[in-house]
Amino acid sequence: MWLVSRMETINTMIDDFLPFCESITLVGGGDVSRSTLEEALIHAPNLVAADGGADRALALGHDPLRVVGDMDSVSEAARAHLGAERFQQIEEQDSTDFDKALRSVGASLVIGVGFLGRRLDHELACLNSLVRHADRPCVLLGEKDLCFHLPGELALELPVGMRLSLFPMAGLEARAEGLRWSFDALTMAPWDKIGTSNEVAGPVRLRADRPGLLVMLPRAALPRVVEALA
Repeated sequence: MWLVSRMETINTMIDDFLPFCESITLVGGGDVSRSTLEEALIHAPNLVAADGGADRALALGHDPLRVVGDMDSVSEAARAHLGAERFQQIEEQDSTDFDKALRSVGASLVIGVGFLGRRLDHELACLNSLVRHADRPCVLLGEKDLCFHLPGELALELPVGMRLSLFPMAGLEARAEGLRWSFDALTMAPWDKIGTSNEVAGPVRLRADRPGLLVMLPRAALPRVVEALA
């Protein structure tokens, strides 16, 4: 894994809130079903909301332990129900609520729900945050797919035939073993070669020489991905 500076994260932490020792489920204000939220909570039992995600969590029957964001979306009803002590407000407007939460919660793993599958611009901003905060392991879980940033090198045990896509968010060199179309020392970039719609053929090992490679899999791969990232 890469050593990424955590100074930005440290500078934006609020002293009153200690980092979580266990993994967290982070819920956003986008589309998320009850089954998706509860599946995420199996693997990441601490529930945190990004701003208006607090209303989404409450509507699905769950009270978040903390709410992080600029608080321009959360309802007054959610504020009253949860109490002021659960809110971690970060007022700057140069980043999204997902970015604020990801860099502030201090967990070993984050599973984000309610961030994929609604607005494309919001979705792209979340993918940007995955790369910019490469020291924060995070899986974005949607209703059909999941996505995470490759932490340098990773081994995955996945069913043969499962779809696996690799998308570079920067210019980099990558290696992939155990795929139908494996490769070694492949130069990839958003403007050049990408690796979508590949297929698992055996034990998978992925490597990139710098941050920027996103891995996309069907939602069914979540347990194996959590195990590999732990």
